[in-house]
Amino acid sequence: RNLKLLDDIVKEKELVAQKTRHKLSACRLRIKMLAKQLDHVDMEIEKEEEAGNVAALSRLQAMSSRLCTELEREKELELIIALKLKQNMVEMWQIETEQGKYETLRAQVEKDEEELQKQYQEQREARLWKEELTALQAEGKRRTQEKKEERARREYEERKKKLLEDAKRNHEKAAFFLKQSTARIHEKIAKEEEKMQEHMERRIQAVLSLKTSIASNREKLQTLQILNKAKALEAEKEEMKMREAILAEGGNVVKEIFLHKRQLKHEREKQAFRELQKSRKMEIVSRILQEKASTHKQKKSQSRAKAAKARGEAEAPSLRGTAAWPCREEPCTQVSRGNELLCISFILYPENIPQDGLWESGDDEEDNEKTLLEPEFPGLWDQQYDLDKISKEEVDPTQLAIRAAKKEMSEKEMEEFQAGIFPKQMVPGREHKGCAFHSKPSCIHFKDFDVGQIYKKKIILTNASYSVNYCRLVGISECLKDFISIHFDPPGKMSSEMSCEFVVTFKPMINESLEGEVMFVAQTGSFSVPLKCTVKSCVLALDKELIDFGSHVVGETISRTISLTNSGALGTRFK
Repeated sequence: RNLKLLDDIVKEKELVAQKTRHKLSACRLRIKMLAKQLDHVDMEIEKEEEAGNVAALSRLQAMSSRLCTELEREKELELIIALKLKQNMVEMWQIETEQGKYETLRAQVEKDEEELQKQYQEQREARLWKEELTALQAEGKRRTQEKKEERARREYEERKKKLLEDAKRNHEKAAFFLKQSTARIHEKIAKEEEKMQEHMERRIQAVLSLKTSIASNREKLQTLQILNKAKALEAEKEEMKMREAILAEGGNVVKEIFLHKRQLKHEREKQAFRELQKSRKMEIVSRILQEKASTHKQKKSQSRAKAAKARGEAEAPSLRGTAAWPCREEPCTQVSRGNELLCISFILYPENIPQDGLWESGDDEEDNEKTLLEPEFPGLWDQQYDLDKISKEEVDPTQLAIRAAKKEMSEKEMEEFQAGIFPKQMVPGREHKGCAFHSKPSCIHFKDFDVGQIYKKKIILTNASYSVNYCRLVGISECLKDFISIHFDPPGKMSSEMSCEFVVTFKPMINESLEGEVMFVAQTGSFSVPLKCTVKSCVLALDKELIDFGSHVVGETISRTISLTNSGALGTRFK
């Protein structure tokens, strides 16, 4: 590496010395040219002096001075270049002297390089021999593989030929069966198309009839819309008149209109309740009439059964199990559980209806299939309970004592509950502390409400105690009673981790925030669920707390974007 470096330096110095010689020869050539130009100018000056031409003389003198200056500069440059050439020659001689010192080492290096080249040549020959051997082996493998492939190809062609022959025979058989199947399918498709055509015709007729009914209904709907619009205009006019009248009297317009609307709503609900009451009365009366008709029919069947029994017929035992109930004593005994309250409320109405009116609707007793004599829950009415057959176990003093003790315990628990003394929830090893029920969500929050709208939320109460518990709605805060209504069906006893639901309805009439709570009572004590109603508000927030421009240079312009977000429901201006 060092020898190569010295050789490179020598070549570089030789190149520099050659360039310097070229520069020196060029400089000397320019000096000769300037000297010739100067001699020529001197001769011209002498001619012009003899001729007395002052303008040309001054011009030639200026040119002579410029040529003298350039000649001096070129001579100075010649000296500098000669000096540089001399220095380069000295340095080159020094490097050649250094090369002479390493001459023996250079011979040794060249010898080593020749030996190394010989080794490389031997390695290449050995590698080439190995590659030829590998190529011969690969060629042998390739020929063996070709023989195997040729044998496999012949076997495949034979197998393929056999498969084609089998496929041809199978195809002929399949074509024969396919013709038969195709004929059957065509017949089936033709029948289905006929049925489909008939179905489509029926559907087209139905669509046409539906179209005519829609057209007629559209006309009715348009008339109803016109009537509703007229009613709405009349209501608006009445409201405007009422506003003017209230303003003339100096009253609170919003309050009076709110009370008027509430009164109208109450009257509509009252009218709807009356209509519902009337329809339920008619339904109960019709049921009572049906029951009387069925009772009369059953009496006839019983009389026939008794006559048959007197004659010794065998059907008497089957008729003995059915008993007729008089209408006046229990007219609503067989009504289902959901209508028991209605039957109790209107049980006296049938007594005031004339008997002629009752029996007018029962003329077609034979065709009336609905009857109230069949119980909703069979089993209790089919049994004849005899008080004389009470077993001795039921009048056992031990059983009576146990019943009395249970009754005393229940009365004691009721007294403690009414006095506010609640039992502790204990399980083996621990005692439940805290609220017995958890609500989801934990806080009932109506936010961003509009006055006049109706909002509903479903709340889930979960029994968080360790035993069976129950809950009962006590009420709500006084400030919320005019705006909040709660629909809660008491679920009865609830096991641990069981849940029930209640619905909270919010009808805002004023644009103010409200706070309160929904109060409950459980077996372990009272608890409450907080309730909030918040008006619309604006909530402004920035996405950055610090504006960082980072590092920059003087004169550079850097921009950053800041986002101002209003997460509230009320719009606002900002500056």
